[in-house]
Amino acid sequence: MNYAYLRQMPDSHTMPEQQRNILSYALTQGIGIDKEVVEYSNKNLLIEEREKFEEFMHSLEEGSSVLVDSLSVLSNRTEELIKIINCMLSREIVLYISSAKTKLNRETTVVEIFPLLNDLREAQKAKSNLIGRPKGSRSSSKFDRYQPQIITFLKEGMNVSAISRELGVSRSSLKDYIESRGLRELIEGSWMEIIPDSDLAGVNNTLLVCPFEQDKLQQQERIQ
Repeated sequence: MNYAYLRQMPDSHTMPEQQRNILSYALTQGIGIDKEVVEYSNKNLLIEEREKFEEFMHSLEEGSSVLVDSLSVLSNRTEELIKIINCMLSREIVLYISSAKTKLNRETTVVEIFPLLNDLREAQKAKSNLIGRPKGSRSSSKFDRYQPQIITFLKEGMNVSAISRELGVSRSSLKDYIESRGLRELIEGSWMEIIPDSDLAGVNNTLLVCPFEQDKLQQQERIQ
């Protein structure tokens, strides 16, 4: 089973951007994506607090592949990344990183992994040294906690006015949020559903599962 894994966090690529990058890389490598998995967190939680992510990790079977846009999508903490990578590789799970055009498997050496971790450290250091918010980054929004619900409502065909009434929020602000996060584009790119037992009250750690349409890859391949 091949999984495209996306995670929405502030100051990172939007989910549609991650989706496009992963799809493009998958096409060049001849990888068919079976499912997309989206983790949404409105806080930068420690890995021990990301219960749904841990469930996903434990659900991976030997021989599975996970495609991500960048390592920071899995975690922006180096010590956590080491744990995650070690967990994957020890269970014969292949990790593809589209931004680095890199494949990690059990044969990958520490020498090959270290530069990727170092790049992450440098990127985090550069961010911390910047004054103000980096150009192109997106700060958190009061609507972030509603994102899984907004995605579900949009998928069901509800318009912005109906969703704003359902959530009790401003229509214009909600419209701006949907456009800035590219939520319509994300939904058009795949079919998405929220795992039934997800707790939306706090929306601190929610996984969205998206069965990927196999013929979509073939269509994209023909276009290119």
